[in-house]
Amino acid sequence: MGGVDDVRMRGFRERREVAAVLAILRAGAAPLAAEEVAVADASDRILAADVVAPIDVPGFRRAAVDGYAVRGEDTFAASELAPIALRLCGQSMPGRPSGLTLGPGEAIRITTGAPLPAGADAVLQAELARAADGVVLAIGAVAPLRHIGEVGEDIARGQVILRAGRRLRPQDAGVIASLGLGRAPVIRRPRVLALSTGDELVAAGEPLGPHQIVDSNSVTLAGLCARDRAEFLPPLRSRDGRDNLVAALDRAEASDADVIVACGATSVGSEDWLPLLLGERGELLVHGVAMRPASPTGVGRLGDGRWVFLLPGNPVSCLCAYEFFVGPLLRALGGRSDPWRWPHPRLRLPLARKLTSKIGRTDFVRVALTDDGRAIAPVATSGASLLSTAVIADGVVIVDPESEGWAVGEEVEMLAFDDPRPAEGGAIGHDP
Repeated sequence: MGGVDDVRMRGFRERREVAAVLAILRAGAAPLAAEEVAVADASDRILAADVVAPIDVPGFRRAAVDGYAVRGEDTFAASELAPIALRLCGQSMPGRPSGLTLGPGEAIRITTGAPLPAGADAVLQAELARAADGVVLAIGAVAPLRHIGEVGEDIARGQVILRAGRRLRPQDAGVIASLGLGRAPVIRRPRVLALSTGDELVAAGEPLGPHQIVDSNSVTLAGLCARDRAEFLPPLRSRDGRDNLVAALDRAEASDADVIVACGATSVGSEDWLPLLLGERGELLVHGVAMRPASPTGVGRLGDGRWVFLLPGNPVSCLCAYEFFVGPLLRALGGRSDPWRWPHPRLRLPLARKLTSKIGRTDFVRVALTDDGRAIAPVATSGASLLSTAVIADGVVIVDPESEGWAVGEEVEMLAFDDPRPAEGGAIGHDP
């Protein structure tokens, strides 16, 4: 069918290595197109183009302190014992300049940020002046150009303020706004559509019938996509059977999703039609990966180039496959820096129990911290259908296919689900 081997009820003849699957994804991953968003919504988005200042900031000379706008030379030699009298002739406030031109021996009351009047070249601090009856007594001197902000002192017209590819922080969005710009060009967030399959599934919150289970995968995927800054579309669910899955794929393909993630019907059982159906309407690039759990994972593309991931229905397998393959691709499509690196803190700790693996496959081993937090141990029950094991776990240890594991006391690297201490993320696998 469609040039894809029908492995149902026959099993995989071979499985691709994790590194090979990641290489396929990396070769076909490029940031999505740009869109413009309001600057108030730009924080944590990825800048799509350089921001060049169209104006000077500030665009006028302004006071840097509260006090009196003066000509600096008029205050020379002023002191507590020998104050100099200046005529108070007005005031300048932010947004309400005085409109006056300062002459010799004159002063204008001014507050921080207010425009400096013409003729003034300094601001005498409030604590160095005494004002009464229209007269300002300078009891200290101020040099010309002191306590004023010059035109373009913060940002000069034509200056490149932010470079494309930067993750915008709140202060970055603020500086864009300060340039008089109401919108910012950012990389569009990838849209993800999840399709959960199985006669036994019901949506979260719906009553369970006999032999039914809750579709927890779509809930887990929604949280993971949010972490990776992707937009999670309302999920689809499909009953088993070729015709049902064809109809579900039709709905998914008609959506505006950039990435489709199907859960279930991806392995080698009699009802696992999705690999064949994907091959018919696009290209099945991978089916079967040398890893545990999640070996029935598939990766392909629709005819229009959109990515499709076929993830196992078992919850931990679904989580594992997402972390290895879907998450990095979403971060790459969203223009995130280092998308192929694990988004988890790394800890190096000794093993409290031995950890064994099989040569030739990558293992995603759930581990928990010991009570004293000084060592880790594999979670005792590790079935791929038991999502609670991922809840009990504090993180995972990735075992490369060349390793058989480690003995008690050997130090290993844990990817922590939470952030128990500051650490940098590490590369996925051996960074193919």
